[in-house]
Amino acid sequence: MISVLLADDDAIIREGLKMILETQDDLECVGTAVNGLEAVELSRKYKPDVVMLDIRMPIMDGITAAKEIMAEKLSNPLLLTTFDEPELILSALQAGINGYILKNSPAERILSAIRVINSGGSVFQKDVLEFIRSRVSPEGTSNQMFKMLLSPREMEIAGLIAEGLSNKDICEKLYLTNGTVRNHISTILEKTGLEHRTQIAVHYLRNS
Repeated sequence: MISVLLADDDAIIREGLKMILETQDDLECVGTAVNGLEAVELSRKYKPDVVMLDIRMPIMDGITAAKEIMAEKLSNPLLLTTFDEPELILSALQAGINGYILKNSPAERILSAIRVINSGGSVFQKDVLEFIRSRVSPEGTSNQMFKMLLSPREMEIAGLIAEGLSNKDICEKLYLTNGTVRNHISTILEKTGLEHRTQIAVHYLRNS
């Protein structure tokens, strides 16, 4: 059973998400929060598998809450967002938050996102990333976007790829498992729209 904590200051959205979860045999809502601070406190109490956080909330926003939750290893955050928050999403991407879902997404997509995040994967809706890319200034777009989209760990791995290290070498250097390194590389490709590790190396070197 995947335990989920919901955090949104809009009661209608909060209850709607809860109802969606209740239709699934493998998902359960362990609590709801109306702001980021409460979400952090409830995460400490319940340690849910996934915590869904609205980006804009009073007292503490969803990104700040997600950072605290990740720092304390309490849960895997999944951010609820809209198309008018590209700067906030970029900030979250740099913090290493790997789950984003639009508030108006179909129930099936929301449920799938929860399961993917719980399994350690990443969720970046294509239309969200395309919108973010469109908001980055056209001049030097690829280079600027590369820096803005990647978290510090992802930039570190990109740098090691640029040095010619294999996945095995990166695992040994950073004390990570092969699966973790592969997930990071997949996330880098997904975020940037690149197709393979050679392109990662080229883009990294352009920014160094």
